[in-house]
Amino acid sequence: QVQLVESGGGLVQAGGSLRLSCAASGSIFSINGMGWYRQGPGKQRELVATITRDGSTVYADSVKGRFTISRDRAKNTVYLQMNSLKPEDTAVYCCRALVSTGSSEYLYWGQGTQVTVSS
Repeated sequence: QVQLVESGGGLVQAGGSLRLSCAASGSIFSINGMGWYRQGPGKQRELVATITRDGSTVYADSVKGRFTISRDRAKNTVYLQMNSLKPEDTAVYCCRALVSTGSSEYLYWGQGTQVTVSS
């Protein structure tokens, strides 16, 4: 089993910054990709940013230039630096990881962390 634990959410004013962290632990042979997704009030879950094993990144258009995803492979941790936050960024942010056990790959999700941006 693998556990993903997010931290760093909270309440911030528009224009402010937050840094989210997601640490993976458990039966991990390797992590092939990690990412952040969010679900705002009354909205469907959407991709925010992903990062592959080799460091390639993908961002949603709505966060390009404001958010930066990074990872520490030694710590099995992914980060999301969020700058210039807007009220529409308010959502529950969830971490996702594609984990290899050596013979199989499994997708895991964290429990989520609330980000609230006030205007």
